Amino acid sequence: MNRTIRIAALSLALAPALAFGQAAAWNVDPTHSRVGFSVKHLVISDVKGEFDKLSGKVQLDETDLSKSSVEVTIDATSISTRDEKRDAHLKSADFFDVAKYPTVTFKSTQVVAGKDGALTVTGDLTLHGVTKPVTLEGSVTKAITDPWGLTRRGASFTGKIDRKAWGITWGKVTDVGAVVGDEVKLDIQAEIVKDQPKK
Repeated sequence: MNRTIRIAALSLALAPALAFGQAAAWNVDPTHSRVGFSVKHLVISDVKGEFDKLSGKVQLDETDLSKSSVEVTIDATSISTRDEKRDAHLKSADFFDVAKYPTVTFKSTQVVAGKDGALTVTGDLTLHGVTKPVTLEGSVTKAITDPWGLTRRGASFTGKIDRKAWGITWGKVTDVGAVVGDEVKLDIQAEIVKDQPKK
C-alpha cells in the first residue's frame, strides 16, 4: 500500500512539469493575418499582392521549440494585387489555376531556434499541385492578453521561392527583360490566438 501511495504522490508531483512541457494549441486569426508576396515586373519594380483568406493551427512548445509545428491553408481565389485584370490573370491557368488548385498549403517539418528569438521554419509548400520544401525565417512575439481576455502572439516571417519550381512557368520577355520575375518574395504577418479551455 505504501508503494502505491508513493507512486501516486510522484505522479501528482510530476503532472505540472509534464503539462508545462506539452505543446499548446493556437489558431491563426485570419482577420489580423496576411500572406503577402512581391515579384519583379519588367526588372525595374516590385509588384506586391496578398491573399485575403487563410486559416491555420500552431502547436507551440515553449520548452522545446523544435517540437512546435504549424499548418496553414490559403484560399488561392482570394489573391489580390489591387488590379482586377491582373488578379483574374493570376487566377487563370497561366498562373495559379485556381479552378483546379483552389488552395495553397504549408505544413512545417522542422522548427529551429536561433539567437535572440529568431526561428527557422522549414516545411512543405503545396502550390499549383506541386509540393516542395521551403524555408521561412522570422520570429514570434511574447504572449499578451487582449482586452477580451484572449492570449495572443504575433508572428513575422519571410522567405522566397522560384515560382517555376512549382510549375508556374508563364512568362514573356521584352527588350528590357522578363515581364514577370521568377523569384517570389514572401512576407507573412500573423496573429495567433491560444485555444481557450472548454467550459
